[in-house]
Amino acid sequence: MTLRLPPGQRAVGGFPRFGKDLKNPPPPVPADPVIELGGALTEDVTLSVAELGKLPRREVRADFHCVAGWSATGLVWEGVAFKDFYRVLVEPRLRPGAVVSHLVFSGSDGVRALVLLEDALGEDVLVAERLGGEPLTGDHGAPVRLVSPWQYGYVNIKHLCRIEFHATAPRVTDPWSPLAAHPRARVWKEERHRRLPGRVVRPLYRGVVVVIRALSARGGSARRG
Repeated sequence: MTLRLPPGQRAVGGFPRFGKDLKNPPPPVPADPVIELGGALTEDVTLSVAELGKLPRREVRADFHCVAGWSATGLVWEGVAFKDFYRVLVEPRLRPGAVVSHLVFSGSDGVRALVLLEDALGEDVLVAERLGGEPLTGDHGAPVRLVSPWQYGYVNIKHLCRIEFHATAPRVTDPWSPLAAHPRARVWKEERHRRLPGRVVRPLYRGVVVVIRALSARGGSARRG
């Protein structure tokens, strides 16, 4: 049976670590990790990651698609559905009359993603702490991360430490960057870039990955030395 992948994607063995700062190790995991909630709330909230255990658990088997063109297939994630997280832990804390349309997810590695609320509430979107039956490792987002299988990897924020809720879209990335991320990032529509068709920017993204991998290998050799 032929594996069906989104346009422009190639299957790879395993699940490589990805990101723009591979020359450095993942950020350390705090002894008592938390997720800060801010924005259109009556007040900012700090939730212990342990509180996720109070919500219904969910397991999702899904592929992971990097915007650079590679896909890791058959991954099994475990965590809580983001729609449950939002309904139970966020909605009761919203300011009266607040109408949320956009969310900003931030990781302790400094990476941020702007996501439409309707996308975050989609099926199979998780706040996940386990992968393949084991706790997340640093390479894949420990202690907790966002998993949105039908969006490119740059939406799937690792080391999740803060979520902000907004009524309008705040600026998160430079819209004029050569790699300006598409605001929806839907893999089956090949929404890689804010203005250019996905097939046009495929070579550019793949070239960036080659550079990142070279820097990562050089940084790893330096650390080992």
